[in-house]
Amino acid sequence: MDTWTIRETDFDASKLKKMQEWQAYLKQYFDDKIQINRLDQQIDSDLTKIDREIQEELTDLQQLIEKSIEMLENKRSGVPTREMNQSLRRLIELETDFNQAFPPLFDSEQTKSPLQKLEEMVGLEQVKQYMNQYYHYLKYQQDRKQIGFQMIDEPGMHMIITGNPGTGKTTIARLLGEIYHELGLLETSKVIEVNRSHLVGSFVGQSEEKTISYIKDAVGGVLFIDEAYSLHRQDASGNDYGQAVIDTLVSAMTSGDLAGKFAVILAGYPEEMRQFLWSNPGLRSRFPEQNMIHLPDFKITELLEIAETTALDNDYFFTETALNGFYGLIERAKVDDTFGNARTVRDLVMKAIFKKGAAITVKENDGWLDHMRIESKDLTVMSDEKDDIEPMEQLNQLIGLANIRDEVKKLSSFVKIQQARKNQGYPTVPIQLHAVFSGNPGTGKTTVAKIYSKLLKECGLLKRGHFIVASRSDLVAGYVGQTAIKTKNKIREALGGVLFIDEAYSLFRGENDFGKEAIDTLVDEMTKHNENLVVILAGYKQDMVRFINSNPGLASRFKKYFEFQDYQTAELLEIVNYQIDHYNYRITDEAKDYLTNAFNNEIVSGNARFVVNLVDEAIQFQALRIEDLHVTDTEFLILNKEDFKNAWQAVKGAEQSEKD
Repeated sequence: MDTWTIRETDFDASKLKKMQEWQAYLKQYFDDKIQINRLDQQIDSDLTKIDREIQEELTDLQQLIEKSIEMLENKRSGVPTREMNQSLRRLIELETDFNQAFPPLFDSEQTKSPLQKLEEMVGLEQVKQYMNQYYHYLKYQQDRKQIGFQMIDEPGMHMIITGNPGTGKTTIARLLGEIYHELGLLETSKVIEVNRSHLVGSFVGQSEEKTISYIKDAVGGVLFIDEAYSLHRQDASGNDYGQAVIDTLVSAMTSGDLAGKFAVILAGYPEEMRQFLWSNPGLRSRFPEQNMIHLPDFKITELLEIAETTALDNDYFFTETALNGFYGLIERAKVDDTFGNARTVRDLVMKAIFKKGAAITVKENDGWLDHMRIESKDLTVMSDEKDDIEPMEQLNQLIGLANIRDEVKKLSSFVKIQQARKNQGYPTVPIQLHAVFSGNPGTGKTTVAKIYSKLLKECGLLKRGHFIVASRSDLVAGYVGQTAIKTKNKIREALGGVLFIDEAYSLFRGENDFGKEAIDTLVDEMTKHNENLVVILAGYKQDMVRFINSNPGLASRFKKYFEFQDYQTAELLEIVNYQIDHYNYRITDEAKDYLTNAFNNEIVSGNARFVVNLVDEAIQFQALRIEDLHVTDTEFLILNKEDFKNAWQAVKGAEQSEKD
């Protein structure tokens, strides 16, 4: 109920929305209660007494809400937020009393200790060991105090919890709140959960006000700040008030009336939390090293156990075949550090349940097991969009590039065979997937790279098979320390697929250039992510040779070279015909002769790109030529020599302008 607390600083619209939601819940409660009272009106017990108190408190709250809604709708001030919040707090106390008065037979979950709840969690063996030691340490210190001992340098209750999404940070924070309360260190076990959006205001002074308000709500319990590092943004402008939150929090933790009356738990990604604490010495000093818990990612066996538990909790179970298939679902989802661990697994299980439920209906003669069983056919919950044409067929349809097609086919066959050997338990030869694509512009490097990524996905070597294009500007920043972050972010985006770096040689412009930091980061990340990332470097042949040789790390990781040759006249004419047919045009024989002569006698620097631009220009010149004429349907489709001659001059002129 504490999440419904209404604040003086809330906008009127926000207050009104909360009150209207409460009003609807209360109406439903009293409607249902009329039916229940008919059953228990003869019973007199502690439970019924507490229940009557709850009804009286809810009646008072309902009247307050109705009065407040009327005031807000009439634009009047003086909404009794304090009285409503006091009523909510009283209801929370009554809820606790009600649970304690409930027969133990029905309250087994409530009576479990925090350590018992922790022990029932899947995995987290080191965390369980630490939490047990921490619990007994705190209890030991409490026992010492009772017999007169004191300890000046206590580690305190403030805690840092790090881990990737879905590893249980919030759950551990709630258990810590219960432990602190059980040992008498805190008055309640409540945990107030907030993030940046709750604490940071939009004008001077609002952040401090909001932060103090949440701290006061947490007094006697725990203030849990998720993704705490988002409070401090290195590139923040003067209008960002996250630092004000940090300063207010540190002050409340260490001095004044609130110090020692609440515990702070900060949570987030490991690396981001480390950087955040080092950038805030005042905050870091409040969290001793022994008060830092790291939650590791779950192992695959633990994730499968979580999947089975989730299914059973919802009255479903996996067949053995389906559970083996679910392993593959987890592997595909587990691409980068944004993988949600237990959260993602539960989501996948619920998607499978949804798919099963959407595909069948309950029939009278069905066996009850039919509606509990999760089968392999229910696991198609991560279907990918597929092209109409298979990747290998797309490769075969490319004009020219015979040497490239042969290399890609050879590599694809090698990958498939190695995967088959791996599945049958045979040793595999290391697969070198990173590649250098060298060649002039328009020779098909990007097109082949896209097909390459699809083939690797088809072979089962890449989990996503998506294609990310990057250049120097996507990787290199303008000041110290930011290039590595920028490069890592782009790599994170490409995990499970192919990162294609065009004009890669531009990354290296000397030892003092920030591009060197990008290269070093790239080399480190390629090693770290192994087969979960494929990098393709592309550019002019000689420039790429110099670039690869400039860095031993690059030279050792790029063993596969694809050299893209310039197109010959016959291939360029074939590309012209392909482009023309694509738009349903036809070319005259005179135009063909003109193009053959032009391709033979002039240098075409753009290869296929030049041809695409040439056809586009020819179509525009044809439109200009026939616009004011009364043409037949046949003439409407014809591209003649004049059209291509004008187009050639236009494209060549544009190329010359770019050079100048």
